[in-house]
Amino acid sequence: MSIDSSGFTPREDMPVYVISVAAELAGLHAQTLRTYDRLGLVTPGRTPGGGRRYSARDIALVREVQRLSNEGVNLEGIKRVLELEREVGRLRSRLDQLETERRSGALVVWKPRPR
Repeated sequence: MSIDSSGFTPREDMPVYVISVAAELAGLHAQTLRTYDRLGLVTPGRTPGGGRRYSARDIALVREVQRLSNEGVNLEGIKRVLELEREVGRLRSRLDQLETERRSGALVVWKPRPR
């Protein structure tokens, strides 16, 4: 992530790059980014006028889509892989949360007594 002349560094998820810059950073054509957006593989931010704005995270995701494509995975397969990776991330976060609650004693588990 680069710092501009004011010293400002955008967050990884801040949509700051126009499509031409994002395409150049990802090493792809802008039309490829439009296709990925249309298929729901990458969802960039939008300006009030509807222009796409990509974050550093979006560009990393575009690169991952391209890597999977180069390995022979079709776009529908890539979409499914990305969905599963997001689900795994959600589940890991939930597991971490439950583990933190368990350690802190905030999680109370009811266990019936044997009869």
